[in-house]
This record gives sequence, C-alpha cells and structure tokens, in this order.
Amino acid sequence: MKESYKRIGLQKYDVLIIGAGIAGLYAAMQLPQSKKVLVVCKDIPWECNTFYAQGGMVTALNEADIPVHVKDTMAAGAYHNNKEAVEILSRTSLETTADIITKGMEFDKDEEGNLLYTKEAAHSVARILHAGGDATGRYMHYFMMVQNKHQLQKNTLVYDLLIENGRCYGVKATVNYEPTTIYADDVIIASGGIGSLYAYNTNSRTVSADIHGICVEKGIELEDMEFMQFHPTVFVDTPYARKLLLTEALRGEGAHIVGEEGNRFLFDYDERGELASRDIVARGIFDYKKKRGENVYLNFSMFEEKWFHERFPNITRTFEALGYHFPKDRISISPAFHYANGGIKCDTHGCIPGMEGLYVIGEAARTGVHGANRLASNSLLEGVVFAKRAVDHLLGKGHQVVKTPTFEKDYGNILHKENDKIYKQKLRQVMWDDIGIIRTTKGLHEAKNIIYDMKNHEIGRLLQLRLNTASAIVEAALARTESLGSHYIEK
Repeated sequence: MKESYKRIGLQKYDVLIIGAGIAGLYAAMQLPQSKKVLVVCKDIPWECNTFYAQGGMVTALNEADIPVHVKDTMAAGAYHNNKEAVEILSRTSLETTADIITKGMEFDKDEEGNLLYTKEAAHSVARILHAGGDATGRYMHYFMMVQNKHQLQKNTLVYDLLIENGRCYGVKATVNYEPTTIYADDVIIASGGIGSLYAYNTNSRTVSADIHGICVEKGIELEDMEFMQFHPTVFVDTPYARKLLLTEALRGEGAHIVGEEGNRFLFDYDERGELASRDIVARGIFDYKKKRGENVYLNFSMFEEKWFHERFPNITRTFEALGYHFPKDRISISPAFHYANGGIKCDTHGCIPGMEGLYVIGEAARTGVHGANRLASNSLLEGVVFAKRAVDHLLGKGHQVVKTPTFEKDYGNILHKENDKIYKQKLRQVMWDDIGIIRTTKGLHEAKNIIYDMKNHEIGRLLQLRLNTASAIVEAALARTESLGSHYIEK
C-alpha cells in the first residue's frame, strides 16, 4: 500500500496531527516511533496559543482535591459542563502531570525543591503549576518540542478535509505555499480556537478558525459556540492584532483592578471582586468603562519589586520595553477575546460523532469540560488529558487497512482574493461590537446579515471558512435567548 503511494508521489501517514501546540505535541509524545506520524503547523511551531499561555497548568493536588476541582470547574462553567468530562479531566491530571514531570518538565519550585502552586480566580485552593514565573506555556511548549520524536512540518496551511462516506482520509493543504494532498489513516485536529475573528484578542495570529469553517461545510457539528470567553485584563493599546495579556495569576497573587481614582469597583458586581470568574470580571470592567467613560487599571503597587520581577519576569520585560516600570506603575486594561469554550463536537476520547478516522483535541474541541465559561488554567490541562485519551483510543483500534478513494485535485482553489483584507477587518469589528462581551438580539441579527452579505462577495477560500465559523457563533448566540456564563444577552 505505502509503495503505491510512493510511486505516484503522494504523502501517506499513519497519523496526521494538525497543530503543534500542547494538545498536538502531547498527542505526538504518546504515539510510538513505529507509527509514521506527521505533525503540521500553519507557521513556525511556537506561533501558537500554548506559547503565549502565562498563568499555568491546573492539576488536582491529590485524590481528595478531585471533587473540589470538579466543583470549581462546574461552578465556573455555570453548570453547563459535561460532568463526566470534568471528572475525567481532574482524575487523569494526576497521571498526566506525573508523566510530564517524570519526562523532565521543570515547574517552578521553592528553595526546598517543593512544587509551587498558585491560585487564580474561581479556584478554591492553590493548584496551578507554573514555569519560568509567568512563562508556563513557553516552557511546556519547548519541553514538548524537544520530546517530539516524529516529523514536524511548518508552513502547512490546511484548507480542506478529505471526507467520503463518513470517513476522513487526510487533508488538502499548502506546504510552503505549494498545494499538497496529505493522506493519513487517522487525522487529529489540534488547531486551536477562533481568536483572529475578533478585533481585540490575546491569541496567536495563526488561530483563525479555518478548521471549524471546514467542519461547518462538511456537516460536522460545532457545539457551544455562543460561549466565547473574554479575558478581563489585557493591554490593547498596541497596533498588533494580538493584544498583550496580563495573566490572571497577577490577581491571584493580590493585584487590584481599579478605576481612575483607585476605587476597587468590581465588588459592586460580585462579592469576590477581582477573583470572581472571568465572565463576571470582564463584564464588570466593560460595563464600568461604558457607564463612567473612564479608564480601568491593573494596580501592582502592593508588591515588593524584587519578588514581582522574579515571579513575573516576562511581563516585567515586555512592558519595560513599552516604558512601564512594574510594580510601581499601574496600567490601563480592557477585556479581549481569549478562549473558545465551544468547538468541534466530540466525545471524551476526541472522537467526532459519525466520523471515522477523525479526532479533535485541545481548544478546537468541545469536550464539555468548560461549559459556559472556562475555569482559569484548565486549558493546558485539557490539551494534555484529552490528547492522551484520543491516542489511547486510536492505538486501541489496532492495525486497520484503510483503502483510500481517489480525491479530485482542486488546486485552482484561490485562498486569498483582492478585497479579503477589507472584509476580514470588517468581520473582526462586527464580532467585537455585536458578538462580544455584551450582546443584544438586534445586534446579533445585524451581525448575521453583515456576515451573510460578505459571503456573497468574491472572496477567497480562507475568508469563506472564517465566515462559516462566524455564522456558527452568531446562530448559537441567537438560539440561546437567556444569559448563561460567558454568553450575556441584553433584551
């Protein structure tokens, strides 16, 4: 079989992993070298959301902490979560965290060599591991890149899934801008969320909902797409699409959110103040700014300088380059899109209903773990736990002979067209204005019409996929007429 593919110049793999963030790389770590595996990423490998993750990775502290972690996750998710998935997440964390540490991942420790844990909003105890102070994602990504024993291919942009009769056989992609067909017995989607759809977001520039848009086209269900999470504390006064995140761990350690006069106004919205769940804090800031017409700030003045620079070295350096001196200076903040709680519908093994040979893990997936609002720092853990479960399921199937049908080449497919950039910016603003932190039925209908209108213009393939995903988000938001978690709708 493999010889015939070789003879006609086609690429064929046992497993193709789309995405080189934590979910994709941990999946690769679980696959034996005897398997022919290809990991692909759209750009350079470290241009992904994992790399930019600051706060840390949750882990259950021990058996006794599992029900507490489950309770915290369910409460943050407005009890819209799949409880079975949440319990799997917490219980499996004991195994996966031990595995990562045994393999050589070094999380921050105290002088006696004990692991350091921090606390973030809506956690009842400190159970979040971190590395490099505020560079957990960067450290974990590097660790997993080093651990990866399989082929990793950059500059690979997937623009179609090869699906026939309920089975996926591979993808169509451009590799270094050249159209290519890649066949695989199993495909694992680990492509991340939808951040680039929003004018203000904290995501990598590569995270643009392409695969979600393909799923819409193929009739693969997206679920919980109304639940888009906005991070409360982001520095948005920068010309770049990706805005600068100020990790929730800052508030977990004691930083305050204040108005112009130093007032901690969030206690007017929730008795937990800065440590309420993200949806409440983001809405509180958004509402306060709108009503008062003044800036909101993150204040670090309570911290000792040496400690702050050691605990948050990357934030210190990044903002020093912009002229800020932390912890002395306070900084203006705004909410920004951060994480997709919803995604491609799957079971707790990452299997997509009615589809053979296709899995989804990480932020791209809707496992049901996050419910209506993700609990802080559960995302890195979700990527690890469900990557392991997907690979366990894949390997458990044993060897299968997959006969690949012939797929027509459509390499004339134009990915970009002349006015795409204008429409893309218009879409990003519409998403922020009308499908953002606070929504109205009128605004959602207006957004739906604008998106529909853009679809009827001469546009490239990639913009079409973005619009497919945007349509799924607005339809889901319109279908849920009552506020829940990160979906807040004013009548």
